Amino acid sequence: MPLTSPAPGLSDDASGLRDHAYDWALVDVETSGLIARRDRVLSVAVVTLGPDGEPTGEFSTLLNPGCDPGPVEVHGLTAERLRGAPGFDQVAGRIGAMLQGRVLVAHNAQFDYDFLAHEFARVRMWLPVTQRLCTLALNRRVDPPTEDLTLDSLAAHYGVPRRQAHDALDDTRVLAGVLRASLREAARLDLPLPLVACPPRQDPRFTPQPPKTACAYRNPGRLVPGGPLRQGMKIAVTGQTTTSRAELVGRSVAAGLNVMSSVSRHTSALVTNDAASDSAKARRALAENVPVIDERTFLRLLDDVRPGTPHERTTPAAVPSPRSEAAASPRPAAAPSPSPATASSPSPATAPCPRPEAAASPSPAAAPSPRSAAAPCPSPVADPSAGPAAVPSAHSGVVPSPRPEADPPAHSGVDPSPRPAADPAGPAAPSAHSAAVPSSRPEAAPPGREPQRPAGEVRKQPRRPRPAPDGPLAGRRVLVLGGTHPAAAAARSRIVELGGAAAINLSASVTDVVLLDGSDADRRMRRIVSLAIPTHDAPWLAAPDIAPVPRPAGGREAAHVLPRGGVVDIPDGSAPGTRWTVTAAWAQQTACEIDVVAFVVDEDEQVSFDEDFVFYGAPENPGGTVRLLGDGPTEQTVSIELAALPPSSRKVVVAAAIDGAPTFGDVGAIHVTAGPGTSAAPLVQATLDAATTERTMLLTELYRRGPLWRLRAVGQGYDHGLAALARGYGVDIAD
Repeated sequence: MPLTSPAPGLSDDASGLRDHAYDWALVDVETSGLIARRDRVLSVAVVTLGPDGEPTGEFSTLLNPGCDPGPVEVHGLTAERLRGAPGFDQVAGRIGAMLQGRVLVAHNAQFDYDFLAHEFARVRMWLPVTQRLCTLALNRRVDPPTEDLTLDSLAAHYGVPRRQAHDALDDTRVLAGVLRASLREAARLDLPLPLVACPPRQDPRFTPQPPKTACAYRNPGRLVPGGPLRQGMKIAVTGQTTTSRAELVGRSVAAGLNVMSSVSRHTSALVTNDAASDSAKARRALAENVPVIDERTFLRLLDDVRPGTPHERTTPAAVPSPRSEAAASPRPAAAPSPSPATASSPSPATAPCPRPEAAASPSPAAAPSPRSAAAPCPSPVADPSAGPAAVPSAHSGVVPSPRPEADPPAHSGVDPSPRPAADPAGPAAPSAHSAAVPSSRPEAAPPGREPQRPAGEVRKQPRRPRPAPDGPLAGRRVLVLGGTHPAAAAARSRIVELGGAAAINLSASVTDVVLLDGSDADRRMRRIVSLAIPTHDAPWLAAPDIAPVPRPAGGREAAHVLPRGGVVDIPDGSAPGTRWTVTAAWAQQTACEIDVVAFVVDEDEQVSFDEDFVFYGAPENPGGTVRLLGDGPTEQTVSIELAALPPSSRKVVVAAAIDGAPTFGDVGAIHVTAGPGTSAAPLVQATLDAATTERTMLLTELYRRGPLWRLRAVGQGYDHGLAALARGYGVDIAD
């Protein structure tokens, strides 16, 4: 296609582009796998548009990655086709010139951005991008009535023709048409664009790290004075040692011990040659009464480590997905990693891609501050004033938490055997404001509790997300404007009780708006009036007289609405290669930023190592099983490959924390959706309201129950900040 010819879909009305006058660089890459720090780009295409939406240039090329091209059945790029192609170093300058000064646009933009950033880093160049726009995140805001949000579905919905899937240039031309149509919809709804600032990814925090080996044994508890070490014990080391730290850690890991980089109440013993040490680990050990032994004693005990109890490895259950087509992802989730070398002298196009070897790190780094984006990871720093546990919010409600010995009825959306959730930083107190925010979950479990089954028995009919509930608001999406936070929270709970979905942002799927006191000051009112969306006063929620909305032809099935504390089984949660995503969204903020984080924890609710704390500064754990995707200023996603988590990982906790002075009372509700893949239609949704003064909130827990994985909507808030929350899970955040 000549540079002066409009690409398909580029000749339509450009009013949306005029409302957002940027220079755009639309990008698509085909890759040898899914992990940017390991896999390589096989082809790249760039199409540039001016502020008026007219195309100004395009470039595409195959690339010789010097390694096996991976899943040829997905992208069709064989080693033979790539053999004569240039290396990335030969085209990096031209690509960089096209990206310079423009907003990078891609569908699932973090994927393309990360791969380009790593390719530029390999040739010792900077990726010249300061902002990016994800058309997937933009369409989550628009919320069109499509079956899912894949590029194919959006192209069909917006009338953009496509010729060849998984061809980088054709995908980019299709993306241009989808961008134009999406921007028109965003302008019609007066939606701000989810632009993401792009700091350089080549600093030390993004240096590929070797995967860490999770300990295979359960923690047996504290070291008994005069007693032996047992496999699974959590050991920390501080101060100078005669034996090199790397050797000490290596021998400990080989013996089946779990070497930690910080001390918590679950630490079995601290090894130090300076009993009077004032290190952070020593102070924490003193506060927690952790046994302290010297290096000589530890080495003697290391020669006779007693057997431990292995983590229980469950057999995956055959759980068919209720909607197999929903598993679509912008990048095929089942794509295998590049194959290892099979020839003694491979050609440049077939040599194996370099990848880090699995090894235990001799000195795991502490998690840096979530906003220290430009600094390398500092050493662990414990807060000596924090004591053994931070004090939770006096307004924190008590939320059910999974109990492995109790199994809820298959037809219940709420775990019927709750126990008060233990605050990771201390015991929780009931919320003083909880009466103002009534819960929508059923108070009594339906009759007919299932009998207890023998341990390890596979449940044949696991509970799945139920169809959308009946009720006068079934199929409707209702936005609440105005009111105090407790009043708005109560209104949203009532919407869920009536079978509807509570919205927190204006989108194309909003069918009704409830107006509380002060709603006339909301900037969205003008747009709501112009779009003629029905509005109602608060008394309407007492007994709405309105017909349910039928599902539009070709549209997706409504996601199951979970109340606070509700639980569902995750279909195909144990299926290899399937990634589940949890997306959190909130109203646009100007006074603060919100960070979504994840903790991969064991049966003691502790991380196995600091890198199992996934956050803004470290958006992927070493094995790549948990990733944080930055989708914009009002939305972040955690992607989890549940089947690839080691047996020691019993739960993934997804939380949100405010970076700034405001509280969740100022921010309002957090809307959470979950489903298979980043572009699939969500199967589950929940709208979670903290009370008033909380600065951190537990959003969801994905946890093992026998051979199954379950998801719980938590909605538990705490007054303390992210550092105190992380400490409760065994991570010390350096200032």
